[in-house]
Amino acid sequence: MFEGRRLLIYSHDSFGLGHLRRCRAIAHDLVDRFKGLSVLILSGSPIIGSFDFKARVDFVRVPGVIKLRNGEYTSLKLHIDIERTLAMRASIIRHTAEIFDPHLFLVDKEPLGLRGEVERTLSILRRRGTRCVLGLRDVMDDPRMLVDEWERKGVFPALQDLYDDIWVYGLPEIFDPLREVPGMRRFADKLAFTGYIRRAVPEHGHVPTGYALPPEPFVLVTTGGGGDGEDLIDWVLRAYEHDPGIPYPALILFGPFMNLDDRMRFQARVNRLEKVRATTFEAQVETLFERAAGVVAMGGYNTFCEILSFGKPSLIMPRTVPRLEQALRAERASGLGLVRCIADDGVRDAARMAEALRDLPHWPKPNPSALDRMFTGLESIASLAAPWLDEHHVVPRRVGAAG
Repeated sequence: MFEGRRLLIYSHDSFGLGHLRRCRAIAHDLVDRFKGLSVLILSGSPIIGSFDFKARVDFVRVPGVIKLRNGEYTSLKLHIDIERTLAMRASIIRHTAEIFDPHLFLVDKEPLGLRGEVERTLSILRRRGTRCVLGLRDVMDDPRMLVDEWERKGVFPALQDLYDDIWVYGLPEIFDPLREVPGMRRFADKLAFTGYIRRAVPEHGHVPTGYALPPEPFVLVTTGGGGDGEDLIDWVLRAYEHDPGIPYPALILFGPFMNLDDRMRFQARVNRLEKVRATTFEAQVETLFERAAGVVAMGGYNTFCEILSFGKPSLIMPRTVPRLEQALRAERASGLGLVRCIADDGVRDAARMAEALRDLPHWPKPNPSALDRMFTGLESIASLAAPWLDEHHVVPRRVGAAG
């Protein structure tokens, strides 16, 4: 028989860093707060083993898949068809959940999982009395596109029948799904805004040793996972090639999922620039955000949280394909004076970016008091989860759940 409380987290993503890093941050905070808690993360990320995990946090990696440009999925590493890969994933998820027997099951972003792979697991755990929670980032997508997707996937019935709670890791000032997404008002009694998830330098953080940090204040350029960050990096490199006198050096994070040929071409350009350095991946990226004088980024959820957690002036070039979530987040945040935006017009004028890079570290920083009001995420999640994760609480049992 297991001792202590147990939290199971499902993170579907195989291509990118955002979902995994968000789930890891939540897991680490919760085991610090609840001493009898064990957390297990189900993930398809091929680089999950590159991250450190605290005691009482572990992971199970399911076979990875990637989404092709035509919208279809394929196995990331295995030379087998996608249906068999998905069947293996669903089986691993289900059997892990049945054996681990969590008190709370937290599903990140995809209500039914990749191609519906967690639907059966949700049904099983619900019958056992497990609290099932859907965690959503602040902005999912353009509301009309999101509704079309969710109706096609059968998400709305799942929100009604399979989930007890919906946690939105943001604030309605940025995006309010109850008001902006048709059909969401019926779930108002399940939905809670947690605020954003604050990031901090790890207690036992390290100074990166695989590359040399610039000795003077630098601009951090990051594309997150890097799978779609080529245009941003190209524009920044054009700026330094056009204007070698930009006073601030740049440190570029390519991202572990950037195409190898693209990364090699970019590295060759970096090697010719005195003021630009680059690396592929940094697991403790918070160290770089803390030291940077400013940030140039695409504007995914985690990068947005990191920029504001460390109060950095930032220039965001949001992607608009295949989702509009980055553009919506950047637009709303810009209106609140939290970030500044630059649109990729396809021309990517070098002089325009060079001017921005010269000025960026001198832009006003976000208001600290406003940021404190935004970053209530970890505290709110702990409070919402406490009845199921704190050993001092009696676990509420759902009426009709198996004993």
